[in-house]
Amino acid sequence: MYDELVFEHCEYSKDPVLGCALEGIAGVAAGIKNVSIVIHSPQGCAATVASAFDACEVDFSRRKIGCTHLFESDVIMGASEKLKNLIKEADSAFNTRVMFVVGTCAADIIGEDIEGICADVQSQVNARLIPVSAGGFRGNAIEGVDVGLEALLPLIKTPNHRIPKSVNIIAPQNSNPTWWADLKWVTGILQSLGVMTQMVFTHNTSLCEIRNAGSAAANIILNHDTGYAFARKMQELYGIPLILADIPLPIGLNNTARWLRALGACFGAEERAEGLIKKGEQEVINILRRRALMIIPRYHNCKIAISADSTVGIGLIRMLFEELEMVPELLLFRSGAPEARKILEKELDSLGISPRVAFWVDGYQVKQALKDADIDCVIGSAWEKYMAEEVGIKLAFDVLTPTNRDVYLDRAYFGYQGMLNMLEIIANDWERAFRSKEITKEQPE
Repeated sequence: MYDELVFEHCEYSKDPVLGCALEGIAGVAAGIKNVSIVIHSPQGCAATVASAFDACEVDFSRRKIGCTHLFESDVIMGASEKLKNLIKEADSAFNTRVMFVVGTCAADIIGEDIEGICADVQSQVNARLIPVSAGGFRGNAIEGVDVGLEALLPLIKTPNHRIPKSVNIIAPQNSNPTWWADLKWVTGILQSLGVMTQMVFTHNTSLCEIRNAGSAAANIILNHDTGYAFARKMQELYGIPLILADIPLPIGLNNTARWLRALGACFGAEERAEGLIKKGEQEVINILRRRALMIIPRYHNCKIAISADSTVGIGLIRMLFEELEMVPELLLFRSGAPEARKILEKELDSLGISPRVAFWVDGYQVKQALKDADIDCVIGSAWEKYMAEEVGIKLAFDVLTPTNRDVYLDRAYFGYQGMLNMLEIIANDWERAFRSKEITKEQPE
């Protein structure tokens, strides 16, 4: 069980951590090949869409974004014809197979019928139009991902057969600044167990892959913040079971072993899974024995706060507590899906610890919780690093997005190599924290 924090005088958000639903929907669209996006909005919303493409590392030459550039007069008088004209122009200019037509806050205020407009224009364009309403009144970026995924359901064909030992991967994005390395690790593990990755919702995903997604044997969510409603709908419509959804993701030794064993059991590959576990654990032991065994005692009984999304944050708890011998005293989550809360509660009961917990935190709440807590260090992003310094916490590990680190090479956090990648960051940040900044060298006279 956990002790949930309550913050007084927080009827509005100070320093929001999450963007609006438009960012989540754009993130789903950005992961699809040969896609364009038309947003019915003032020009500023185009920056939100661009940030979603940035997160998916889609360069400018492949971004096809149109904006109706709404003015005050459009909001007052309506702008349906303006949107229809832009859809036709964008279809001719972009020549994509799929076009998301996205209504924003302004379109909601006007009362624009995005679905009706797309139905009227569909016969006049070549692209398959996907109407979506993404006004910020409808939720945050995490909830926007669910809206974007749901919009893809009409594209999936009813399967006439099932492909054995195949999976769809849902929502691979997390707050690891190189989450695509996590995705690569998972697809590599699946291949090692003889399981085919049918497709990914969404990352470098083709329209053909989306259409054939209904033939997969199982779905796997790589995100504890979003994707559950979509997975349940796919199970209802196409009979595809969701697997591994009730355990933490493979972060650290024990969670990775548990995840691999569960995956092996699902596909009759238990022996191969045990081989991967033995090899991975030996790799970690060999590296730590040769280079870093002395770092473990320094973390013993160190009281730590975790500030992260549920995807990475829940997985970190067991690694920090059982494997580094730290004591998680404070857990601050940028999200709070009911499914994630159930996994968290099971984990804490299993470990026998009762930290203080807060969900859907904003910047003010993170800082206030750190200020009031009796902790030695924080694991989070560069944002938490600055907050920790302000409230007098000397140690903070800059592991998650947004990060101050220059990232040129993808480094997974999932799996055995992923644990070593995180340990290297934590160890280096520890050393830097205790390095004197006051030393000066006098020049000889």
